[in-house]
Parts: sequence; structure tokens; C-alpha cells
Amino acid sequence: MNSAKRLWLESLAPFEPEAILQAVHRLIKESDYLPTISRVIKVCLELSHGQSLPDARSAYIEACNASSPKRNFPWSHRAVYYAGKKTDWHFLASSDEKIAFPIFKNHYETLCQKVVSGEVLPEVMPLSLPDKTIEPLSKEENSERLAQLRTELGI
Repeated sequence: MNSAKRLWLESLAPFEPEAILQAVHRLIKESDYLPTISRVIKVCLELSHGQSLPDARSAYIEACNASSPKRNFPWSHRAVYYAGKKTDWHFLASSDEKIAFPIFKNHYETLCQKVVSGEVLPEVMPLSLPDKTIEPLSKEENSERLAQLRTELGI
């Protein structure tokens, strides 16, 4: 019994007592059964930062639909960007939702807990255009480089 209490205490430590009470009352009203730790944490996250942190499913959809370059996309919250980055953009784009969503959700919820506990995620700095443009090569220079590549590759 003590280890169960300790588990609940450690899991809910980042949240304010009022948020925990609100979450538990809301879950008891909505469900026929007593809430689990994960359900309480999920509702606490919604109550603590509901206006700025999207739920995991919405964040996943946003991360999957974000245009490239990802750093220039107008993210709803920095946690969505960092969860997508940690999950790997290519993995999100190429994997089935059944595989990718649980991994993304795990990363996202970890970041949400950090945000709720007061940690500030670094700003997502958009990529800027280079200061100078590169002059295109002339036809002669292109021919020379092509000939050089052919000799290197033995073509």
C-alpha cells in the first residue's frame, strides 16, 4: 500500500493540489470506475496548460502535417516541435500511425510534464536565408566538373 501511495505521489508531484483535485473530480463524474494515474496525469496536463498545450493526438497530427523546414513551421507549442524532433521527422512521415503515435506520445507527454513543472523549452529558431547567393557555374566550369567526376568514377 505504501509503495502504491509513493507511486501516486511521485507521479503527481509536478502538479498543483488544486489541479489534481479538479482532475479527480472530473474523472469520477465522467467514469464508472476510479481513475488511473495516467488518466489523472492527462487531465492535470489539460487543466494546467490547456490553453497552450494541445492534447497528444492533436500534437501528433500537427507534427505529421507540418511543412518543411520544420523549424519555420508556426507551432502551436514548442513541445510539439521538440517531440517531433525527438521522435524523428522521417520516422513520423514513413511509419504507420499504430507504431509512430505511441512513441511520439511518450516523448510529448514527457515534455509536457517538464513544461508543467516550470521548465522552459528553448525557442525554435527558424532557419534564415544565407547572406550571399552562390553564383551559378558557367557551361565550361560545369563541363570541367562533369569530366572530373567521370574520371573519378571511371565512367
